[in-house]
Amino acid sequence: MRGHFRRFLLGAATVAVSSIPLLSATTTYQIDSRHSDAQFAVTHLMISTVRGEIHGITGTMVYDDGDVSKSSVNAAIDATTVDTREPDRDKHLKSGDFFDVANHPTMTFKSTKVESAGAGKLKVTGDLTIRGVTKTVVLEVTVPKAPIKDPWGQQRTAISGTTKINRQDFGVAWNKNLDSGGVMIGDNVDITLDVEMFISQAK
Repeated sequence: MRGHFRRFLLGAATVAVSSIPLLSATTTYQIDSRHSDAQFAVTHLMISTVRGEIHGITGTMVYDDGDVSKSSVNAAIDATTVDTREPDRDKHLKSGDFFDVANHPTMTFKSTKVESAGAGKLKVTGDLTIRGVTKTVVLEVTVPKAPIKDPWGQQRTAISGTTKINRQDFGVAWNKNLDSGGVMIGDNVDITLDVEMFISQAK
């Protein structure tokens, strides 16, 4: 009789524990600027693609794995670090014809909405500011990878993301007409983000 009673109590306890919902975790990640980049690609002479990078990404990502709609991203990119591996071109990109870094040294992105976009993916809508002009853009972003501990004891993760913008929308309008009837630089810019982060707060 006692054995039956003990088995009954054990079964009841198991059911009770399994019915308790798992607690979701909200984690604040700090972007590691030394291991993060924004890459861009734009058509050149209507026949090829020129690629470059912008370094110096800073900011935070708050991620709620139980309700992604409570997540947010707030980031800044140092426009003065633009790098296409061609000094003269980089100088031109930093000038008033393009990024005008003397007056607008920083690009910013602040999310307004985060949604699930399928397994392991997020749709992040937010305000992107370039040259002082703010437009709404949508990023396709991976969810943060399972954190690992680096050799110094910090918990780290990473995300990647992509989006496409029209540079004309942000006042980056410089171009040159070609004798063939085309233009020197395309308007559409493909952007890829590779961001490494460390956990600054979790609860």
